[in-house]
Amino acid sequence: MAACDTKAEPTGRGASSSGTDRAHADVLFIGAHPDDEFQSLATLGRWKEKEGLSSAVVTITRGEGGGNAIGPQEGAALGMIRETEERKAVGILGVRDVYYLDKPDFWYTLNAPLTGKVWNRAPQRPTDTLERLVRVIRATTPKTVVTMDPRPFNQHGAHQQAGRRAIEAFAMAGDPKAFPEQIKDEKYKPWKPSRLLTQSWGFKGPLGAQCDGKRITDKSTELPVLGVWPGGRSVSGKTWAQLERDAARTYKTQGFGSLPKDVTTPAEKMPCEWFTVVAENGKPRQAEERAQSGLRPQYAEFRDWARRMKMPWLANEAQPAYPARPSATVPEVAKAPVVNGKADPGEYPAGALKLAHWEGTRCSSAKDCAADARFARHGDDLFVLVHVTDDKKGAALDAKTDCKRHWRTDSVEVGLDPQGRSDDTSTTFKAAVLPFTANGGGACAGRDGDNRQGPAAKTAPGMVAASTVTEPYEGYTVEAKIPLADLPAPVDPDRLTANVLVFDSDTQDKAGHSRLAWSAYGSAQADPYVWGGLRLPGYVPPPGRPTHAPDIPLEAALSKDSKASRDQSERTGVPLGCGPRRPQ
Repeated sequence: MAACDTKAEPTGRGASSSGTDRAHADVLFIGAHPDDEFQSLATLGRWKEKEGLSSAVVTITRGEGGGNAIGPQEGAALGMIRETEERKAVGILGVRDVYYLDKPDFWYTLNAPLTGKVWNRAPQRPTDTLERLVRVIRATTPKTVVTMDPRPFNQHGAHQQAGRRAIEAFAMAGDPKAFPEQIKDEKYKPWKPSRLLTQSWGFKGPLGAQCDGKRITDKSTELPVLGVWPGGRSVSGKTWAQLERDAARTYKTQGFGSLPKDVTTPAEKMPCEWFTVVAENGKPRQAEERAQSGLRPQYAEFRDWARRMKMPWLANEAQPAYPARPSATVPEVAKAPVVNGKADPGEYPAGALKLAHWEGTRCSSAKDCAADARFARHGDDLFVLVHVTDDKKGAALDAKTDCKRHWRTDSVEVGLDPQGRSDDTSTTFKAAVLPFTANGGGACAGRDGDNRQGPAAKTAPGMVAASTVTEPYEGYTVEAKIPLADLPAPVDPDRLTANVLVFDSDTQDKAGHSRLAWSAYGSAQADPYVWGGLRLPGYVPPPGRPTHAPDIPLEAALSKDSKASRDQSERTGVPLGCGPRRPQ
């Protein structure tokens, strides 16, 4: 449970003895991680300077499960670094207060229900995150709430949860029957914000100054989308886009420090920051529901939530038309391949599976990045060999202290869903191999974002990985043995699904560049729905093989351990973690 020891006056709304509202913000942004607000910072800064609107930020986690491009820290230690980065970044655009709810950021997942369970696990109530958001709205009394898009496709589960809970809190904060102990015992007053906006990163509208202030109908939801142009100049002389870039570059752990220092996009080609207008004058906007049929579980769950919120149009066209998944048959070989980072004769008799662009910058040529994969099975062991063409080496990480968060540099990842029906990766096996490591080291392997995370030696003790790297550098080959016994459940030979992913960096700043995948639709890394079928003819799993419950990291940085958060709490009267306040 997050700490909430700070005492505050029982006068409501964080008021001081002089009657001024210490915590008030005209605009409250609600996100899941540090940096979720960065693509809206130009808007917040401009509103402050041009319209006199103050803003505050709520960040539900401190991003403990994200990457770290500046060091080996993870967990709570990484969370504290990311808090410092966020406070510095938002300060550039005039935002002073950032409220953290002290929830754990466990790993990249697209599953909102899983995220909600982790955020609200016992002994907390299932509504704990929502209660804290309602409390912080009542404490800060904003007119406008801005949050993330709650829709499921290709969206981090934490982003979805932040958007959902913010929409619920917007509706509930003005209702005295909602969490009445906040009214009776903590002496807050109900507060009903007027306007609710969600970020609309993917919306395409007119460019340049002509998009500023435009309200364009989003064809999927039939709701208006508001444009705010960042091309104008602030009193500092810089454009709002440049100030936002200055802020973004402070998120160094996320690799944003590698962004170009200057924004060079011509004014007439600069896009607006777009926001969907979900509610105005305290009421949800109305639009027609266009229900979809044949929904996958996560989309059906979202549709049902949207209907409960009386905003069914949020689910319009939420599920895309998924393409047919690839499939392959894995041959059984009489002799186990030797795991040495190369294909010896007869080891991989089946054809190569070509990997395609999935995410990031497209490969400029076959020499820039290209890859294929081969599978074979011997007894209870699956073998995979991935050949990668690459023209530039990424950063070499330390094999002992930093063989993790592989997407920061050149690497290969193999995902396996043993029974082919997982809703999220907590019931799958995902292992990554770094083909080279620091100080001339060879390959190292570890698991991430799956049923059990950590170095392969501990989490997949039967796994063996090796690599060969060309000299002069033109790429590498990764080979691995994965015992099917290391998977979290018995393998169904007719339903096993898999994906092979290649991460191409081309830089030394521990930031990704291009990503390839065998099954390359949507979030190929985190959505088992899109993984390809991998048939294992003749394979029979040994009887009695168990199914393992997921081991999810729950370490979170806490506000009580942050001087900046403690000082803010003392100044605003909002308790640490936005938990219950205790009247004097």
